[in-house]
Formats: sequence, structure tokens, C-alpha cells
Amino acid sequence: ASRLHIIMGVTGSGGGASGGNTNSSEKRSFYARIPPLTRSASHETRRHLSKEYYSETKIHTLFDIYREPHVPDEGLETEDVMLTEGIQRFCADLDLNADDFRVLLFAWKCEAETMCRFTRLEFLQGCKAIKADSIKTILSKLPELQMEAQEFDKFKNMYKWAFKFGLDSEVGQRILPSDMAILLWKLVFEQRKPKILDQWLLFLGNHPSIRGIPRDTWNMFLNFSETIGDDLSTYDDTEAWPSLFDDFVEYENDQLNQNISKDPKQ
Repeated sequence: ASRLHIIMGVTGSGGGASGGNTNSSEKRSFYARIPPLTRSASHETRRHLSKEYYSETKIHTLFDIYREPHVPDEGLETEDVMLTEGIQRFCADLDLNADDFRVLLFAWKCEAETMCRFTRLEFLQGCKAIKADSIKTILSKLPELQMEAQEFDKFKNMYKWAFKFGLDSEVGQRILPSDMAILLWKLVFEQRKPKILDQWLLFLGNHPSIRGIPRDTWNMFLNFSETIGDDLSTYDDTEAWPSLFDDFVEYENDQLNQNISKDPKQ
């Protein structure tokens, strides 16, 4: 018999036939013990065993639970979005308040354009980014998002995104209203609060004439808070800081001087 025939367990005629049948039987018995594994089955098995597994179909199904319902009587195509009522139900199922820092982090991963609104594409992107497709798996990923936001570069990215997120795009806002800026500053700095934050927010609250925060002021406050720390004496007004920071430092120095003059020990 040829070498190929021997490998395949097949022999020719003659005295070796009995031995050839035995080999063939043994091979069939051996292979019968191996369960068939198709290509698709192998792929699905690896995906389900992987901790990174998620299903886009499940993400779409989850979004549909909270999306804005279709109103056929109005004869208009309903926008494929999750709005305030749906987001409130989504947060309730997560057992979180809508103004929870972790909800903000999820919105950041969705790269949401505006508050109180998730498009299907945004929601899909966020869930895929954290590799989650259910309320349970989203909850399980939130601690990882909190840890990620402790890295300065990631936090800076989230911080800059938050400015646009806070704008009301429907009215074409380009400057963040001061009351919204104050709320957002409190929220974004929940994990890494600057030492001057309380003083800064108090300053804004005591000056209602400051009606809005431009993007450059918002962005530079992060650098300002990191540079100054809690010692305003190191502030250099000749540097290219926004004028609002000059006003803040001047206000704080005036407050400090007033407290010193009122101190009976002085």
C-alpha cells in the first residue's frame, strides 16, 4: 500500500486487509469521541466565554425600552431618541439619580451632544465603548469608568466634553449659563475637587452680573485650579488668563483683607 493509503487508514487487497480494517475502525472510534465543532459554533463559544462579550442586538433592545414612543395620531415620524422621561426611567433602573456623576461618565462615553437626550447611535456607541448590553452589565462597568476618570488625561477629555454637553443646542447657545456652569463644575469635580472650587463657585454666585462662561474660560479653569492650588498669592495677572480670573483673585484678596481688618487681634 502507498504511504498516503496508510495515513488515511486504507490498504489494498491481500494478507494485510484484516490489519487495515482494524486501523480504520480504531480511527472512526477515535474521531467519534470528538464532538463536532463548526466554525460559527467555535466563534460564538469564544465570544460567550470572553469577558468582553456584548451584543449589539441587546443594546438596541435595551434602547427601545426607553426611547421616545411613536405617536401615530400626530402623523409625524418620531425621532429615534431617548428623552427626559426615558432617561429618568433608565437611571431609575440603574438605581441612580439623573445627576449622578456616574451617569455623566456614561453620557461622556456615549459622546452625547446635549443633556436629557440620547440618540440611538450615541447610546449604541456608549454601550460598545464600555462593552455592556444590559442594565446589569452597565452597572458593573461604572466603577471602571470612575477609575478611568481619575487619570488626568481622561479626566481632561471628559471635562472639555462637558462644556458642549451643558449647552442648549436648540437655542444655539455658545456660552454656558452661569447657573448651569456651577452645577456642572460641582458634578465634574466630584472625584478630584480643586481646593479653590468652593471659593470660585461662591464668587460666581455672589456676582449675578456674570451671566455666562465662555468655552475658553471653562477650559482654562482646569489649568488655573491645578496651577494655583489653594494659594492665590502665586497668581500672576500678567499671564494670559481670562479676565474673569483676575476679578476672582482680586475679590478673594479683598475678602481676605476685610477679614484681617475685622479681626480684633490685629
